[in-house]
Amino acid sequence: MTTLAPNYHPLDIEIAHAEGAWVTDTAGVRYLDCLAGFSALNFGHRHPALVAAAHAQLDRLTLTSRAVGHELLDPFAQAVTSLTGTEMLLPMNTGAEAVETAIKAARKWGYDVRGVPADTATIVVAEGSFHGRTTTIVSFSSDAGARAGFGPYTPGFRIVPYGDAGALAAAIDETTVAVLLEPVQGEAGVIVPPEGYLAAVRETCNAQNVLLILDEIQSGLGRTGAILTQDLAGVRADLTTLGKALGGGIVPVSAVVGRADVLGGLTPGTHGSTFGGNPLACAVGIAVVELLRSGLFQERVAALAPVLAARTDQLLSSGHVQAVRQIGLWLGVDVNARTGREVSERMAANGVIAKETHDHTIRLAPPLCVTEEELHLMMDALALAVTP
Repeated sequence: MTTLAPNYHPLDIEIAHAEGAWVTDTAGVRYLDCLAGFSALNFGHRHPALVAAAHAQLDRLTLTSRAVGHELLDPFAQAVTSLTGTEMLLPMNTGAEAVETAIKAARKWGYDVRGVPADTATIVVAEGSFHGRTTTIVSFSSDAGARAGFGPYTPGFRIVPYGDAGALAAAIDETTVAVLLEPVQGEAGVIVPPEGYLAAVRETCNAQNVLLILDEIQSGLGRTGAILTQDLAGVRADLTTLGKALGGGIVPVSAVVGRADVLGGLTPGTHGSTFGGNPLACAVGIAVVELLRSGLFQERVAALAPVLAARTDQLLSSGHVQAVRQIGLWLGVDVNARTGREVSERMAANGVIAKETHDHTIRLAPPLCVTEEELHLMMDALALAVTP
């Protein structure tokens, strides 16, 4: 009997070594990693600059807790806020923690600034969203698998259809303190909203004096070809959650960035984290910012996205898939004759790692260091896997 809790159903692959876009299992078999840790490995496995930053910091200081300061905390905050065009940063560890932090900050702002009556704050969220697996977050999930069996559920959330700006506006009332959305829904299968949706939501939030929180934990930091996917829509959230790629695939690092008047409401004693903003995390996070500041990864996405788009058009015309959705180097594919699990297993048999989501959808997110040749290898394996 295994001693490991069965909360995952992984592919039958045990990774022993990895570099760049490639991993090698314990049997010596190499795979092209087109999952990339659900975008945590945007820069590939063991990027030399990130490994060097981690090694250097390991020899100096790894943890202080926030009971005292350390020399990298302010530089980390300055680096990330400068990169994202925001005013303030609150560091955490995981994506779910960042979302929980944003929820708390929004409620505090609603009570202290908007004057919403105590314990009545509501937040509008989207159907099909994925923001983590804590009890508060699964309380507003529409995924029965993530939600069922974990009640009683946290109140204060209103679910509206994703992409419907009118329904979202109608759900806002005098108790609403925030709207929480993904600019692109990742776990749902790379669902890209209609053009103008985010701009319309931003307008509504401005008109109603409601905060806009955008979860960029999967979509941010280069995945779609921009620092933040909201940049592509020409909007700026009041709060943005970051994670996954912020830790470079080396350590868990997350953060909420945004308006100082909102994050500043979390005063001493109201929120915290033992490991949030630790020196090792800050060292890696600063190195991640430097990689993105160079623009090289965004340029690679811009160059390869049309190649991926051409291959997805071919795939769709084959008749073996129902739909494809692509933004940057991020692809969701709804398959026909097979389950998503079967397709991911067939891809693994052809040397490519991908993973299903929601039964009949495959999600692909290759590292941003992927080459054009490797991208074709990924699409060749996908085409074979979906063919009856």
